Amino acid sequence: MKKPLIPLLLLSFLVLSCNKEQDPFEISKQHIGLLTDSTQVKDLKLVFPNDSIVKRIGGDEFISNRSNIEILDKTGKKLLELEPAEALDSTSVIQSVQIIDERYKTDKNISTISTFKEISDNYKISRIDNLINSIVVSVNSINASFAIDKKELPSNLRLDMDLKIEAIQIPDNAKIKYFFINWH
Repeated sequence: MKKPLIPLLLLSFLVLSCNKEQDPFEISKQHIGLLTDSTQVKDLKLVFPNDSIVKRIGGDEFISNRSNIEILDKTGKKLLELEPAEALDSTSVIQSVQIIDERYKTDKNISTISTFKEISDNYKISRIDNLINSIVVSVNSINASFAIDKKELPSNLRLDMDLKIEAIQIPDNAKIKYFFINWH
């Protein structure tokens, strides 16, 4: 009598767990809310039905061929900035997403208001790139890049772009300037 009950309980658990609603502010390696790494530009209205979608088209193709797309909430607050893999192509997938709104968080509670310590405590740092005005901390496990302004670093690390910066040299309280999820 117990044997038919176990498969029935397992099936019930599976059905109930599948009905879990997707958190619209959850960030993972392959999705941000309902936006996935395979979402096409033409489907953005389905992903963001209650938000405004603003397509920015570059005026000079010789300077830039980017056509970034801004996602704004009902009040006009900017949530995300999307960059399609192909400019002006409605079938293109999204290549990168800049997280603007602090409500977007990873499963480890990392958002635009997190510090370097919170990132390094929760994820393995894959690479640190030294740029002119910032460093970029990459976390491959979630396809993320975090730009930190060099003003957050000790003065001896700010000017030399050839300097290899190690995670231990970045202050724990260094704030994130930009947070990107990169796909494709």
